Amino acid sequence: MPYAIYVIIGAFFGAIARFWFSKLFNKEAFPWGTLIVNLVGAFLLGLLTGSHQHKYINMMLGTGFMGAFTTFSTFKVENLALHLKKLWRPLTFYVVITYGLGIFLAWLGYWMGQ
Repeated sequence: MPYAIYVIIGAFFGAIARFWFSKLFNKEAFPWGTLIVNLVGAFLLGLLTGSHQHKYINMMLGTGFMGAFTTFSTFKVENLALHLKKLWRPLTFYVVITYGLGIFLAWLGYWMGQ
């Protein structure tokens, strides 16, 4: 049961942070808010993983906060929306940057956490 409490606390703050990022950055046709939270989340999760924190910290920040802060399903739906609108360049940019830069930032965070 203690694990669940830590995850819930982290998820509460992660969801609030994601809400504000989306509200602040998703004012255009391009989903900047989702891109930013996923890239920041990749870096922070890499940093957390590389720093080998206590299991309760990992549960609260990794599973809870980052789980609620980042979003894979919204990324997929936004890809579909760009595809249906035939916005090929923004779609390609979104996919390449999310995966390419996301993996790099996760690695960078991990490296910095060590």
